[in-house]
Amino acid sequence: MARDTGFPAADAENDFTRQRRRAELSRLVNWLRREPDDVNEILPFDEVVAAVGRVGERSLGLQVIPVNSIVGSVDRTRDFDRFFRPTSTRVRERWQRLAAAQRRGESVPPIQVYRIGSMHFVSDGHHRVSIAYAMHWSTIDAYVTEIQTKISPDGIAQRGDLVIKDHRRLFLTRVPLSGPQRAAVVVTDPWEYAEISQSVEAWGFRLMQEVGEFLSRETVARRWFGEEYLPVVRMLRAAEMLPDHTDAEAYLWVARERYRLVRQHVWNDEIIAELSHLAPRRHKPASS
Repeated sequence: MARDTGFPAADAENDFTRQRRRAELSRLVNWLRREPDDVNEILPFDEVVAAVGRVGERSLGLQVIPVNSIVGSVDRTRDFDRFFRPTSTRVRERWQRLAAAQRRGESVPPIQVYRIGSMHFVSDGHHRVSIAYAMHWSTIDAYVTEIQTKISPDGIAQRGDLVIKDHRRLFLTRVPLSGPQRAAVVVTDPWEYAEISQSVEAWGFRLMQEVGEFLSRETVARRWFGEEYLPVVRMLRAAEMLPDHTDAEAYLWVARERYRLVRQHVWNDEIIAELSHLAPRRHKPASS
């Protein structure tokens, strides 16, 4: 709990100093642990929206939201860290004035936030959020606007996670899978989404040549998944190949090696057997 000496201005000053010290200590600990540079950065709203794709938005009105769900900012990413601790003394005057007013029992207007999934991004009220974190509040009043997105924002914890989300969004634009099929194609290296996209488009081109008609991206994606991807994955799993890879990573690896070795776009048990002894073993935790 925040200390309270009975003098609001002095307590607010102490709170600010304490939060600045915690911010610097956190930076030092992350450096000593060799954490990624972005692990303590506040999430930028515009970059998150760009990564997951905006479909629309709707006003949800006044709500009570968890303070720890507020992880990002619309335009104040340099003033606060991931836990809304001040990153410099630049915001000291306003921060302490608002904190002292709250300690005197003065009313505080609700903040304004955007909601993306379970995350909230402040558009107005950064100092109030920072004070709420400092005072260990569990909830805060907020006017909420919800952003609907093309892909799920689940799994975004730091700025670096936006890269793979952005590549996945582009992949699903080029290969518009839906439902369980969409969830089944996951890789951990963002660049592999581009490689799979090219593979699907090439497969679709050969299919259109074969059937003699134009096929939509949705049709190509659906047929590729059922006629190409799923049978190959089933053969790989039956052969116990690449167990530490996601299904999509396993498919992509054997697709590369198949063409390199046999120069044909065909699958059979003999090809799988020929590739099995070349399969690498590694482990990468998957992120959707």
